[in-house]
Amino acid sequence: MTAGSRPVVVSIDGASRGNPGPAAIGVAVTQDGHPDREIAEAIGVTTNNVAEYRAFLRALEEAAALGARRVRVQSDSELLVRQLSGQYKVRSPQLLPLHRMALARRREFDEVSVVHVPREQNRAADALANRALDELASAGAKER
Repeated sequence: MTAGSRPVVVSIDGASRGNPGPAAIGVAVTQDGHPDREIAEAIGVTTNNVAEYRAFLRALEEAAALGARRVRVQSDSELLVRQLSGQYKVRSPQLLPLHRMALARRREFDEVSVVHVPREQNRAADALANRALDELASAGAKER
């Protein structure tokens, strides 16, 4: 079965310690029911909501790299999911360009579903984001 025929499932999380504060993303890619890629990246100082959008964009980047045409993105961010579905308006000037990029990137696929999952069902992505934040904090402590 090719990457384009079955949806690639991607769990995402964005996190910041402080709002704004040091931020990171976690992206866990599952293909054909098997873990495929894990991404834990620090993204600088920003807000939690910006981190959520950055995680979404990174998820689509990874799905495209796998050749996926159909993607299911799972997030515990109700704001992100509802803004991408059009249920919530994007009022934050900081999120508006990211929202536009996300909508444009979605159009590059045959299908992208974005679903809200409870936090306990998003542990893998949460752990990845926190791992990146812990590594950032550890590196900062070593510099002192």
